[in-house]
Amino acid sequence: MTERIWLKNYPEGVPADLPPSPYPSLLALMEESFHQYAGRTAFSFMGKAQTFGETDRLSQAFAAYLQGLGLVRGDRVAIMMPNMPQYPIAVAAVLRAGCVVVNVNPLYTPRELEHQLKDSGAKAVVIIENFAITLEKCLAATPVQHVVLCAMGDRLGLFKGALVNAAVRHVKKLVPPFHLPGAVRFNEALAHGARAAFKKVDVQPDDVALLQYTGGTTGVAKGAVLLHRNLVSNVLQAELWLRPVFTTISSSAQPTSVCALPLYHIFAFTVSMLFVRLGGQTLLIPNPRDLSAVLKELSKHVFHCFPAVNTLFNALAQHPDFNTVNWGNLKISIGGGAAVQSSVARLWREKTGNPITEAYGLSETSPLATANPVTNPEYTGTIGVPVSATWVRCLADDGHEVPQGQPGEIAIKGPQVMAGYWQRPDETAQVMTDDGYFKTGDIGIMDERGFFRIVDRKKDMILVSGFNVYPTEVEDVVSRLDGVLECACVGMADAQTGEAVRLVIVRKNPALTEEQVRAWCRENLTGYKQPKVIEFRAELPKTPVGKILRRELRAK
Repeated sequence: MTERIWLKNYPEGVPADLPPSPYPSLLALMEESFHQYAGRTAFSFMGKAQTFGETDRLSQAFAAYLQGLGLVRGDRVAIMMPNMPQYPIAVAAVLRAGCVVVNVNPLYTPRELEHQLKDSGAKAVVIIENFAITLEKCLAATPVQHVVLCAMGDRLGLFKGALVNAAVRHVKKLVPPFHLPGAVRFNEALAHGARAAFKKVDVQPDDVALLQYTGGTTGVAKGAVLLHRNLVSNVLQAELWLRPVFTTISSSAQPTSVCALPLYHIFAFTVSMLFVRLGGQTLLIPNPRDLSAVLKELSKHVFHCFPAVNTLFNALAQHPDFNTVNWGNLKISIGGGAAVQSSVARLWREKTGNPITEAYGLSETSPLATANPVTNPEYTGTIGVPVSATWVRCLADDGHEVPQGQPGEIAIKGPQVMAGYWQRPDETAQVMTDDGYFKTGDIGIMDERGFFRIVDRKKDMILVSGFNVYPTEVEDVVSRLDGVLECACVGMADAQTGEAVRLVIVRKNPALTEEQVRAWCRENLTGYKQPKVIEFRAELPKTPVGKILRRELRAK
């Protein structure tokens, strides 16, 4: 394809290509806002505001602490916590020390956490104490040398108010006993770092900023290597694409975004960086599953941007407390992570007056690759068009581009595309073309207008509420359970999560029960990877050479 026919759909003022970046690194972008907007609230959490200036000061202290531990440029530091003020402080500190952020899901099991810490080679981990027991169970098998423990109330001050104090006390009661000798408390690390000398690091565009873990072609979790220039480009691409929305916000109002999606997910991570760039405020929601608490918090704020996945839009819109929130200032609802269902988009529009603008991307693309124009008044049911400086093709199995209107594997090229998978050149070679396109594994069609639509998935990946589940990993875990002869895992449609995991087992021991399987999965797989349906069969469908036919299981 020699012509970018999608450019005719660009909103007025959105350029086809990115202007030269003013930032050599994501850190430079953050530091500019720290200084320019020092007095503004950057993050709001449980009624407590944290300004840009405070984030600047605290992150520099924490960076000095990390340097004092002997961490040097390029060392990896894992961050394992929900949305809370320590998260952006830690991210800025790790980057300031010249190190690499490793995003970790705090709900991981010990097995999953051990793999990620070993694979990344993380030398330090910043973790909320609620999940310290998980780290304790695998720490000895990892290269981690330093542990920093965070608590929910660390940044809330001495007097937080009766309701917040009660909430913090409740969370404290939920912290399982753990034993991590040598671990240092977050506030102690800040105090120590404030007394130490910070050595500024010259961070460059091609330095690694983030390892964002995802399943590769085999389903084993792999770190997508996102360079500083990848993330800066994507923040600027998002800013340009959303520019028509931001111009409608009153000049006297601070742009404000709701962060209910976890910051360890690349979607929320990049949106938060966009609002740092804008001098905006991010409302940190630590637990999006507590819908009543989410709506109660939102009722206290004026906000303009709401990024979410289909399941969250749906659950909130159907909650009895939905109308206690003033949605009148909402300017943009961004749907990502998984396909937004038309019924959910319709309900959201009816209740808020704001259409869901669906976007598409992956961990490997920082993540934004395509989006619907924000000037569209209605939900389109497509993933939109490529954003500025981005090229998208649909490829046949032989690597050649298919004719317009024909299905092919979506491949993406742009400044936001990862450098590769961490220390896995074989995996990288399988997904990158010689001319720099990343093959997504999704099958799509480009219509006559230049809009793209996903019609199928080439991989066996299952998408649960925007999170990737790879059958290979689930099958590997289940096959280790005594009594299992063999098993296979496929996706199934689910009204709540889009897709869910369906597990089919052939028993070696007839006495094996469903509850035993579920208990094993709870121990070894984080929640969204656990099977919703477990089925026992006498045999699995296979090819003549013995390969399990997942497509037949899906068909049935």
